[in-house]
Amino acid sequence: MTKLSKTIAMLTIGWLTITSANAQDMELDASHTLYDFAPRKLVDLPTAGTLPKGTFQIGLRIYAGGGALGYTDIGLSNRFSLGIAYGGTDIVSNGDPEWNPRIGFNLKFRIVDELEFFPAIAIGFSDQGYGGYRSDYERYTYKSRGFYGVVSRSFYFYKWTSGWHFGVNYSREHDVDNDKDINFFGGFDATFNYNLAILAEYDAALNDNKGDNDHITGKGRGYLNVSIKWLFAENLELELLLKDLLINRWESETLTREVRMMYIDNF
Repeated sequence: MTKLSKTIAMLTIGWLTITSANAQDMELDASHTLYDFAPRKLVDLPTAGTLPKGTFQIGLRIYAGGGALGYTDIGLSNRFSLGIAYGGTDIVSNGDPEWNPRIGFNLKFRIVDELEFFPAIAIGFSDQGYGGYRSDYERYTYKSRGFYGVVSRSFYFYKWTSGWHFGVNYSREHDVDNDKDINFFGGFDATFNYNLAILAEYDAALNDNKGDNDHITGKGRGYLNVSIKWLFAENLELELLLKDLLINRWESETLTREVRMMYIDNF
């Protein structure tokens, strides 16, 4: 992609965010809560949740290195969702942006709905990783999921609900580090008082542990991430992400802090 096409792609996602938000009624509605939409992902990891048919979400994620990632997902049916994402580092800075090499795609299909005694099951594909893209290693700081499968199970009690999620994935970002191991992950979410949620996840990162301090890989501890989500307005979610609590990355001295904003509505 040329610099012009990369800039246009990022601006297009940003324009969709602004115009979609302005086109909708943003008045606060007490009947809308975080229970209305099952979580589609935790911090980085997918769940078996999908957007309902005719529903879309547009988000912006700010991460280390002046990075920004814009994305949008659409529920094409109650089981199938499609999304795109694009961003880069040094966008929120006074330097020249370093754009990701391509637009990222996200596909998810829920093959089994959750039943009373049976979890929901979904399969999907995502080539959008997180953090900066390292062209010399042909990968993102945090590898994309690639092909994955995930099961989710919800539990309800009075004014709060929780969900447990477990999955397996095979990332395609292994050409340089040659780490082709199948990976496992798990996590949970808990929603309180209709507008506040806590999410946590653990990524074993079995496909990201074949390196040392000269490589852009993990130390073998896996990635432990948490986030706090707040339903700020009827359709707007704000989220604080705390990543790599185990300091798994060689280049990290402390945990990584990020911010995510998401707007959800119907067509």
